[in-house]
Amino acid sequence: MSTDDHRKREESLAKARVLVEALPYMRRFSGKSVVVKYGGHAMGDERVAGDFARDIMLLKQVGINPIVVHGGGPQIGQMLERLKIKSSFVDGLRVTDAATVEIVEMVLSGSINKQIVTAINAAGGRAVGLSGKDGRLILARRLTRTKRDPDSNIERVLDLGFVGEPERIDPTILANLAQSDVIPVIAPIGVGSDGQTYNINADTVAGAVAAAVRAARLLLLTDVVGVLDKSKRLVSNLTVAQAKALIADGTISGGMIPKVETCVQAVEGSVEGAVILDGRASHAVLLELFTESGVGTIISGA
Repeated sequence: MSTDDHRKREESLAKARVLVEALPYMRRFSGKSVVVKYGGHAMGDERVAGDFARDIMLLKQVGINPIVVHGGGPQIGQMLERLKIKSSFVDGLRVTDAATVEIVEMVLSGSINKQIVTAINAAGGRAVGLSGKDGRLILARRLTRTKRDPDSNIERVLDLGFVGEPERIDPTILANLAQSDVIPVIAPIGVGSDGQTYNINADTVAGAVAAAVRAARLLLLTDVVGVLDKSKRLVSNLTVAQAKALIADGTISGGMIPKVETCVQAVEGSVEGAVILDGRASHAVLLELFTESGVGTIISGA
């Protein structure tokens, strides 16, 4: 056997070993829903975006029901800057006035949503774009936040404009799509009982959708490897109780707190496991679902 033939044989054997390792996990998740939150920063790399689309298509091919919820903060910021519309943030949430909510809906439900749909379709899947308005998928209410003045100790209500939170997820459309070969791609736009449009945090929507469909997994693709301990080492597994304790003692801090809280709420709402992982890594979705060790931090009930 020539050196070239030997190399090809070894490559083929390596691929076979990967498939053998993945098979039990494919069986485990077959027929179940996996909700994947795809973040704005992870979308910036064309190669990773292509890998993501192929991962989602493969999940559907092996009998898993993927549901994609996407963000788009950086893209919204760029469009607002181009249109010279000033924007501000309170506790990480974009204050959304009447002018801004129109731009947010245009960017999320329009350009970003269709880019992801096109990428999945190009990879061989059949994706359809939705927003929370479609079929009243996401009934929303205005999000309220309060802040206590450190000097006067007076608590005041913050006006975030048309920023919302899910009041109810109607999984009917998603259940119908799960019986077909269609992959839903959801923009995090909700509608109020009065028809008002609301901008909702994509992590929050993904967690609420995962709970509503009783997903086997919620995957939050972000720009960090997962939850780190005080020595900055990755924590691979956490129970809900452990996650809450790490927030309480300050190990989990800053922008990681709302992500972990979303995972905790999803698990408490019947999701089997919620994972925070680095969406910038190639094939992060497949590595998390189909390998023994996974690649992020999984939070589960026990």
